Amino acid sequence: MTSPTDKSGTKTTAAPSNFLRHVIENDLAQGAYAGRTWGGSPGDAAHHAQGMPDPAKVRMRFPPEPNGYLHIGHAKSIWLNFELAKEYGGVCHLRFDDTNPEKEEQEYVDSIRDAVKWLGYETYLADRPSAPGTIQEHEYFASNYFDFMYEAAEYLIGAGLAYVDEQTPDEMRANRGDFNTPGTDSRFRSRTPDENLARFREMRDGKLADGAAILRAKIDMASPNINMRDPALYRIRRATHHNTGDKWCIYPMYTYAHPIEDALEQITHSICTLEFEDQRPFYDWLLDRLAEGGLVASPHPRQYEFARLNVTHVMTSKRKLRQLVEEKHVDGWDDPRMPTIAGLRRRGYTPAALQLFCERSGTTKSGGWIEYASLEAALRDTLDPIAPRAMAVLDPVKLVITNWGELMGGPNKDESALDDCSAPVHPHHPEMGKREFKLGREVWIERTDYEDVQPKGFFRLFPGNKVRLKYGHVIECTGATRDADGKLLEVQATLVPDTKSGTPGADAIKVKGNITWVAAADAVQAEVRLYERLFAEANPGSGELLDELNKHSLEVCTAFVEPSLAKAEPGVGIQFERHGYFVRDTKGAAAGGQVVFNRAAGMRDSWAK
Repeated sequence: MTSPTDKSGTKTTAAPSNFLRHVIENDLAQGAYAGRTWGGSPGDAAHHAQGMPDPAKVRMRFPPEPNGYLHIGHAKSIWLNFELAKEYGGVCHLRFDDTNPEKEEQEYVDSIRDAVKWLGYETYLADRPSAPGTIQEHEYFASNYFDFMYEAAEYLIGAGLAYVDEQTPDEMRANRGDFNTPGTDSRFRSRTPDENLARFREMRDGKLADGAAILRAKIDMASPNINMRDPALYRIRRATHHNTGDKWCIYPMYTYAHPIEDALEQITHSICTLEFEDQRPFYDWLLDRLAEGGLVASPHPRQYEFARLNVTHVMTSKRKLRQLVEEKHVDGWDDPRMPTIAGLRRRGYTPAALQLFCERSGTTKSGGWIEYASLEAALRDTLDPIAPRAMAVLDPVKLVITNWGELMGGPNKDESALDDCSAPVHPHHPEMGKREFKLGREVWIERTDYEDVQPKGFFRLFPGNKVRLKYGHVIECTGATRDADGKLLEVQATLVPDTKSGTPGADAIKVKGNITWVAAADAVQAEVRLYERLFAEANPGSGELLDELNKHSLEVCTAFVEPSLAKAEPGVGIQFERHGYFVRDTKGAAAGGQVVFNRAAGMRDSWAK
């Protein structure tokens, strides 16, 4: 998203509009939240209202549950919330919806913080600069509001708006009804507020077993919206919470906690994906009731829904991704094949690439699938202007220049003589400098660059043909050696004198073929991991998880790369000429000590349709 003006007031290219922008702009124009007031708020709510300047300001939130690593769908939500807050001069909160202690861990909290920072939104988490390296200014936890949520629950009970239900799970399921049948009131629904309050406190004090009772809102069991048929507010769970320890044995349901969190933090626009659309009536019902009791401010936040990001060949179910990790079908949450932000980062994706992809995918209320190729295209489009270049040979076979000593070895015909060569770090940015490497009698070339007999349209190496070693000399192929099984062992060629790139004779001989290479004398051996899509199915999730996996999602090869790549910075994208975009792995060397490079994307989409 691009603001219509920059800091100097100069007009810039307007960002594509969407319905959320229209909503925000209309609210700002009407001063929708300018008159927001607290009606006798309790101490906890007043505490959280402190330090939040300008209640009319646009205030967004990104509220992940810390039960796994964030994935590409979360990247879209992060981008949308933080960019809208940035564009309209507001703030965005990072809030951990940690209401389910059985599945939440500190590891996930840390990974979420890291993902938000890496995507570039640390500075928009605060109205004023925070301490370097922190995002504490606008970081919140649902668990910090547990005391207030409990007080709000007692208020609802006292107002006759909630009751403790002790039906069995099977009874609740049967009495809920379905889309064609209204629900049936629980036999516990007619309890008095005092009876419900006493029983709720017994739940709180651990006097009831897990699952023995729940607190439900008292709304309408005949509602056509099943979500309004007395939804659950609290359940009993004896589980140690990563933040509150063993203080509580009852925990709020997400649908109860989330609107309260939004209200306490003075959120203006609560943006969710479409699966929460049917929950919006309860969101409004709860905040309306709490506002009537003076527990939250008015006007309260509003929820808006947009279509979630669906990418072909990508699975975003945390449960199924966790299964892949726990059963070791992948190398952890940050495996470069995983659609997690950590995995995409390790594979070589950049914040700029993900932001461009999110913008191109659009923000609408209608769903659909985005082609995986669009994700790779965003990476190529952002890396191509900035990525340094290098030569690498991924399927190496040796090329021997048989007249090297005679032409390049001086009077003694020194076969070990080396010739200095150079190439631009980037073809369009001379200010980035040059890279230096050697050319010698033996070089590594791609196995596919040689054929015994010329196929149609093939202009590389075959007996009698001339090609240029890129940034080096023209050579003429004289033949090759194969083993008894026909495997190519070596290619032979002669060097054509006075044809070195950059010299006056470079254009004396015209050739159609131009091949990449690395000299055996200074090549760096590397492990290169060629990653493909993790799922073979375009729309995974409908069948058996393991059956949908792409059995060829990873190929590992021993390659030779330019000497400069021995010092390549981990995580920084590099274009391997001819092959695509790669990044040095952030987890260190291979088992044999070789540097490791991960393929982020090819030069173009080559996935078999």
